[in-house]
Amino acid sequence: MSTTTQIASTSLKVISTPLAGLFVLEPKVFGDARGFFLESYNQKTWAEVGIVERFVQDNHSLSGRGVLRGLHYQICHPQGKLIHVGAGEIFDVAVDLRRSSPTFGKWYGANLSGENHRQMWVPVGFAHGFSVLSENAHVLYKTTDFYTPECERTIAWDDPDLAVEWQLSGKPVISSKDERGTRFRDAETFA
Repeated sequence: MSTTTQIASTSLKVISTPLAGLFVLEPKVFGDARGFFLESYNQKTWAEVGIVERFVQDNHSLSGRGVLRGLHYQICHPQGKLIHVGAGEIFDVAVDLRRSSPTFGKWYGANLSGENHRQMWVPVGFAHGFSVLSENAHVLYKTTDFYTPECERTIAWDDPDLAVEWQLSGKPVISSKDERGTRFRDAETFA
């Protein structure tokens, strides 16, 4: 179940999720015959909805239909991520890895696209991944800490205990690293 809150001063919609701290944002889009304009990030506005973390790195990936990336997280130098899609469509997934959370081991997914302009805020303490539903997808995300390869962990995308429904029609295209992902029950998690 999710609920939507409108931030009056900004017209930014906040869609809550069943996982505490994880939510979907829908920025106001100003469109006309020329195209559209939106604020993909504004420190003051995003702080009004609870994202007060400082972002230190921006990433951009391009992937084709059927590609699945994840489920990734960093156990040391953990990262919060603000994800959006510039073009194409993905099914974006976050898994709660906080042992103290009542939703530990639960996942939530949302469709993000260049058409709906939605963003997902994935706070520290979650694993993140996505599958590409369109011909191609440009995925852009801000992170609250730097990429640190020795801290990165991967949970198996097809873990039977998580049973993520990736919205794929066939076998996904995955990296060799993601192929070797750890089972959820054996993964390092957060307090």
